[in-house]
Amino acid sequence: MRSDQGTRPPHPLRLGALCWNQYTGWPAFLDAGRRADQLGYDTLWTWDHLYPIVGASRGPMFEGWMTLAAWAQATARIRIGLMVGANTFREPALVAKMATALDHISGGRAILGIGAAWFEEEHTAFGLPFGSGAPERLRWLREALPVLRGMLRGEAPTAAGIRYHAKAVRNDPSPIQPQLPILIGGGGEKVTLRLVAQYADACNIGGGVEVVRRKEAILREHCRAVGRDHRDIERTTIVGAVVIRNTRAEAQRVFERLFEANGRARPWTSQPVGTPDEVVTAIRPYLRIGDIGYRHLIAGFPSPYDEESMTRFVTEVKPLLVDD
Repeated sequence: MRSDQGTRPPHPLRLGALCWNQYTGWPAFLDAGRRADQLGYDTLWTWDHLYPIVGASRGPMFEGWMTLAAWAQATARIRIGLMVGANTFREPALVAKMATALDHISGGRAILGIGAAWFEEEHTAFGLPFGSGAPERLRWLREALPVLRGMLRGEAPTAAGIRYHAKAVRNDPSPIQPQLPILIGGGGEKVTLRLVAQYADACNIGGGVEVVRRKEAILREHCRAVGRDHRDIERTTIVGAVVIRNTRAEAQRVFERLFEANGRARPWTSQPVGTPDEVVTAIRPYLRIGDIGYRHLIAGFPSPYDEESMTRFVTEVKPLLVDD
């Protein structure tokens, strides 16, 4: 039965850990993934970028797909993906093969996150196509998605678009998961959310509660237009960089040090920083958007991956949210 018939929402409360792959060393980054698994997070994510995107761009950055493969070997139960993959970096047929390999390495725990990409500096430096602007990159994403979905669903898709070409491309072996989930990131109201309605198993929409609430209504309109039950799409959102301490002042000091360590970045505003109760107050409204809520809440953890915050988000914040 559906949630509008008086039952619980179709998706349980889930917590994700987005561990930044910038301004870090490998041992600490690997340990952060292990910690998320051991603490009981449901999902583990990192960015698909080649230069840092918070603070100064001239700094260390680990490549995303290689990181996922290493995390897959080092963890036991947590699901793993990119938040989100840059469609411009790789041919879609190759991405489907990479996601399938990750699914086998992880024992069926892969999620394929994908988006149109946005960071021009890294594209220019690495010689990657950036297109004439966001509309062209979204057209490329629209071309890529049928190839990705077809290969992950056991089909042999053919593509003859402006940007991508494939001919009855096979994906052998198939993923372990019969329907390896595709998550589309972004909140573009005319194109991206329509692509979510057409192709995604999950979405990631950010920008704060009010922005997410507005875009949720638009996503439902797109679902109606394409004949899709919107409840079949898992909603995820990044709640921000989480820092938890016994006092707000102490949490704010830790938060500012974390951003200083990440390329002397200017600290973000309106973040879930404070005591457990304050963090709950900041993120609870996501659970009450629409009739099903955004129930997959992803916390950002900058290097050096504050262990206390990662622990308390699961052990103290989650129990206060689970009955919402």
